[in-house]
Amino acid sequence: MRDLTKIKNAVSRSVTAENFTGEKGKGGMAKEGIGMPAASELGVGWKVSPAILMKGKSEFVLANIFGEGSIRHIWMTCAPDKWRSLIFKIYWDDASVPSVYVPAGDFFCCGWCERVNISSMAVAVNPAGGFNCYWHMPFKKRAKIVMENIGSDDVVLYYSIDYVLEEIGDNVAYFHSQWRRTNPLKYKDVYVITDNIKGKGHYVGTYLAWQVNSNGWWGEGEIKFYIDGDKEYPTICGTGTEDYFGGAWNFEFPQGQYGNFSSLYSGLPQVIKPDGLYRANTRFGMYRWHINDPIYFDKDLKVTIQALGWRHGGKYLPLKDDIASVAFWYQSEPSNAKIEYPIEIYEVN
Repeated sequence: MRDLTKIKNAVSRSVTAENFTGEKGKGGMAKEGIGMPAASELGVGWKVSPAILMKGKSEFVLANIFGEGSIRHIWMTCAPDKWRSLIFKIYWDDASVPSVYVPAGDFFCCGWCERVNISSMAVAVNPAGGFNCYWHMPFKKRAKIVMENIGSDDVVLYYSIDYVLEEIGDNVAYFHSQWRRTNPLKYKDVYVITDNIKGKGHYVGTYLAWQVNSNGWWGEGEIKFYIDGDKEYPTICGTGTEDYFGGAWNFEFPQGQYGNFSSLYSGLPQVIKPDGLYRANTRFGMYRWHINDPIYFDKDLKVTIQALGWRHGGKYLPLKDDIASVAFWYQSEPSNAKIEYPIEIYEVN
């Protein structure tokens, strides 16, 4: 908040379907768009182009910003059943490899194509399905933001990308985000949230969309951070899944129920319960932001988490669950060619 009192040499811009280039004095000038039927009696300036229609199997460049500056806020919304068939991609500077490559829903902590409200420092999801991202994303030459529709259906997408053109200095890092999914996890395998991160930077967040494919408590597994050459054993090792996400004792409160919560830095905002007829097993959505406690690395980083429950007799039971994740980090390089981005259309059922 102290930064708000400073006078800066910066200019504010916003890219939307009402101003595709973000140019000064060029908003609300559209003569055609999806809002034209409703605005036909009012004309230009009356919400003629509030959104775009993305055709199936297509890409759309949401923003192509040149210069030096930073993205401060991203808002978007579309139909929930499209949240995993829209792939959000961001390229920094002259990079040919995207630094962000994540299904839109998972990027905003909504991995199950069902609405849930989230109130956190980095991501807010407000009624009804309004996605907001507040990660600070600096760039030195260019920011290119692309949405890819890998589904067959057309999608109406509303969006706003708010940014500032300003000098950002030399000692800044680029924002990165990666999605992964394993369904099901093999018995005794460890789920890899991210690996092959090379360079200098800091890890700032984790989102998990986790479906439990068995009965009983599922969250005994430890998260592990392998830093700067760690091999068999990590430098940082957690004590349990609910512990890492800021909870305790199976997230059970009140007794017999999962206690949903959404706070500034961690949350279990989503618990999707079986309905006893057509739905299978319980699904969870969890986030943890390392905003005040980043995980720093100089050379490389790998992050894993165990899927671990209980068997009879008080013994641990490795689980074969459906797990998807998003890793969030900053690093000195604008792109990381070592990162792989496997994307497939996710069957929600």
